[in-house]
Amino acid sequence: MPRRVSGRRRQDRRQACHAVTRVPELPEVEAERRRLEPVIAGKRFERVIVRRPDLRAPFPPKFSARLHGQTALAVRRRAKYLLVPLSSGETLLMHLGMSGSFRVDRHRRKPDPGRHDHVMFEMSFGTSVTFTDPRRFGFMDLVSEDALAMHPVLSTLGPEPLSAEFDASALARACRGRKTPLKIALLDQRVVAGLGNIYASEALHLARLSPHRQASTIATASGAPRESARRLAAAIKQVLAEAVERLSQAVYRSARFRVYDREAARCRRAGCGGTIRRRTQAGRSTFFCPVCQR
Repeated sequence: MPRRVSGRRRQDRRQACHAVTRVPELPEVEAERRRLEPVIAGKRFERVIVRRPDLRAPFPPKFSARLHGQTALAVRRRAKYLLVPLSSGETLLMHLGMSGSFRVDRHRRKPDPGRHDHVMFEMSFGTSVTFTDPRRFGFMDLVSEDALAMHPVLSTLGPEPLSAEFDASALARACRGRKTPLKIALLDQRVVAGLGNIYASEALHLARLSPHRQASTIATASGAPRESARRLAAAIKQVLAEAVERLSQAVYRSARFRVYDREAARCRRAGCGGTIRRRTQAGRSTFFCPVCQR
């Protein structure tokens, strides 16, 4: 007889799956940056193999040749983008898209390329880094240092949520006068860079704020932060920092979201007793507790 699986265990199993396969957001990209930094930073590109002419967009002209022989000075992140400044003065700009990831093979162990292995970086000291992207929504570009800040994907980004630049005042100024729902405002990359659908829902629950309330309600008429802005800014920092730490340690199965993907489950806030609901906002699923989020 098949063993019965409790509703809670089914929920946790479903969440573990989502933690691995969902669209990468800032914590996933930062965890990838931390994993790549020791194998790329300070190393030289000895060989670059490109197995198709494009991903989401064509590779830049002479992509392999421009990387060959260059030393990676660092591995950085801006919002959901990875940036590798090079000794040539250019920067390798990369985005994971919906399904992209990197595989690291040490000591020149070169497995046969898989169907979705599109780019291989052979680095000095015997390490290869392979970019795999089944849906091919990722992209790579090479940008001069002078042009980097004005690149189309970077030029309009707001403050980094884990930086000192982002606080309640910055959030309130960005939301002042906005009549859109608060959740939709948070997904605007001009308001806060890198925050995505999942962690916006999580932060709103932690801050006890409804995703449907008007964004302008967290600011005064002059743009000063209300108490709700202070709670929300702190919640954004907390949920992102917790997720980065968890993902950097590859502890996927320990992820227990507060509200995300928990429709019809009991709210986890102590003493609440509400039931998590799911609504669609701007084509995306929003999960929230109608009892404790106001």
